[in-house]
Amino acid sequence: QVQLVEAGGGLGQPGGSLRLPCAASGFTFSSHWMHLVRQAPGKGLEWVSALDPGGDKTYYSDSVKGRFTISRDNAENTLYLQMNSLKPEDTALHYCARDSWNAMDCWGKGTLVTVSS
Repeated sequence: QVQLVEAGGGLGQPGGSLRLPCAASGFTFSSHWMHLVRQAPGKGLEWVSALDPGGDKTYYSDSVKGRFTISRDNAENTLYLQMNSLKPEDTALHYCARDSWNAMDCWGKGTLVTVSS
């Protein structure tokens, strides 16, 4: 059974940091691009970041570039999003998603990040 499980969400302080792991199972994790997507309260989905199977090529939205870092541990089947310099506008439900043939075909249930003082 293909599964993605996000964790690490919670309350973060403006200017602070959070680290979101996403555990993958049921498929060959090391063969897939992976994405992070988020949805702020009352808004649509926003693509945040992507990472190639080897962990070498990273892509970020302008809204998080320079603040967030995506990485992966293929031995542990885990994707990570390191979130630094948090802003209130980072408040959102954060999802990891598997890429198959340029489509996000499997999603986790998401983890909620709230940035507030």
